[in-house]
Amino acid sequence: MIWVILVVLLIIFASGVRIVPQARAVVVERLGAYHRTMQTGLHYVIPFLERISSNVSLKEIVQDFDPQPVITEDNVTMQIDTVVYYSITDPKLYTYGVENPISAIENLTATTLRNIIGDLELDETLTSRDIINSKMRAILDEATDPWGIKVTRVEVKNIIPPRDIQEAMEKQMRAERERREAILKAEGEKKAAILIAEGEKESAILRADAKKEAQIREAEGEAQAIIRVQEANAQGIKMIREAKADEAYLKLKSYEAMEKVANGQATKIIVPSELQNLATFGTVLKETMASTEKKK
Repeated sequence: MIWVILVVLLIIFASGVRIVPQARAVVVERLGAYHRTMQTGLHYVIPFLERISSNVSLKEIVQDFDPQPVITEDNVTMQIDTVVYYSITDPKLYTYGVENPISAIENLTATTLRNIIGDLELDETLTSRDIINSKMRAILDEATDPWGIKVTRVEVKNIIPPRDIQEAMEKQMRAERERREAILKAEGEKKAAILIAEGEKESAILRADAKKEAQIREAEGEAQAIIRVQEANAQGIKMIREAKADEAYLKLKSYEAMEKVANGQATKIIVPSELQNLATFGTVLKETMASTEKKK
């Protein structure tokens, strides 16, 4: 019988041994009142006198709440759902501060969101998520501090406006995209036209420069040819002078020149006075020779 009593006492004593794992805390009550908070490690709870009131996780908790209907300042009703990141900093306050803390945070989030959105218009609501997030985090963190809860972050997950508003926004976005497309197309055509005009301008300039260069080269060639001919003539005259040509040679050259002139297409020939005297002398000589033959 004694052994049975000893075994029962041993079981009762062993039932009070508690091991608290990492990132958790255990709130212990003695005779119905808060006694202590057990942190990570080995602990003992006195049977029948002490009991565990709550086992709390100290990790950061992510709570996703259902969409809540809110009304903007310009009377547009939309659905907004939020995500709240929080952690428990004081297990005692979390246990005794509020009944059902998760439901309390959800209701507080909904009322805070309605108050913030009520001061914003539709366009501001859609473009001010960061402002909404920061305001909600500050308000929730201050409100949940007596509950031993630290709100670290609040995010607006989705903003769902009414269907007609969505259709109007889609049309507006489509019109904006078409407008930007038209602007980009016009700018592209403008740049293309400018590039084409600049290319034609450069081509015209290059053609004009090439033509100018060709004319200059041609003129320079003709000038050099004339200079060479004149130099050759001057050299010939110089050589004739140096050779001391007599009058017969000069007259012979005159005959050759007259022969070339007579073979040409000219209708009028101007004969120098010296050649006219020479022709007269030839005629007299011919008549004299003819008279002599008749006398014989």
